[in-house]
Amino acid sequence: MKRVIILIAIISIYLSLYAIFSNLKIEKKVELEGLKEEIITKVNITTNRSVVLFIPAVDNNGNGIMTKLIVEAKPGNGKVLIDIDNLFFWIDTQQSIRTAKKVAEKYLKMNLSNYDLIYKIETNAQVVGGPSAGAAITIATILALLDKQPNKNVSITGTINEDGTIGQVGAVYEKAKAAKDFGIKIFLVPKDQSIETELIPKKECTKVMNFEFCTITYEVNKINIGEKVGIKVIEVSNIEEAIKYFL
Repeated sequence: MKRVIILIAIISIYLSLYAIFSNLKIEKKVELEGLKEEIITKVNITTNRSVVLFIPAVDNNGNGIMTKLIVEAKPGNGKVLIDIDNLFFWIDTQQSIRTAKKVAEKYLKMNLSNYDLIYKIETNAQVVGGPSAGAAITIATILALLDKQPNKNVSITGTINEDGTIGQVGAVYEKAKAAKDFGIKIFLVPKDQSIETELIPKKECTKVMNFEFCTITYEVNKINIGEKVGIKVIEVSNIEEAIKYFL
């Protein structure tokens, strides 16, 4: 009798463990299938996707301004279309867009030969230069392909290299101020550009008889851009570091 009871107990335990592990396998399978579906959704574009990103620039008078960048991704034949008005050195911007497309392909591990990308930059002023928008163009391209809208409290300046690194630019202070005035909370800048070096001339003169001899020396003044402008400035080295702030 005892043997029968023990046998029944062993069988009951076995059936219980079997049921538990079976459920775990089913849950794991559902989880993996969901992940697979998410990946397919990311790389399969069947409708037009558009992203709007506001980025700082400098006009031909040296003033910081905000420009509107629109990137649209749609099914196509791998074309890149550009619509840019009132932009000086727009050839530089074209090169930035080509590089941005390559970096987006590498980052997403996608082949964009079946998709068309349309870029448009809107501004009310003549904007000087295009390379400093490279990082922003890359991020907007990635977000458009993922069908995700950017965090509106974040903006960025920086060039883009083919390996995904972000290069230095000029007029960071002016761009930070423009971003702050626009309502941006977090401003991303290239590495080592959150601090700006200002050279202050100092003139010293001595008079010998009827002649005056003057020498000019320069004092180095370090400016913390974030503190001076009143905006949170964060340094980023590459697209992987930068894009997390926009998601």
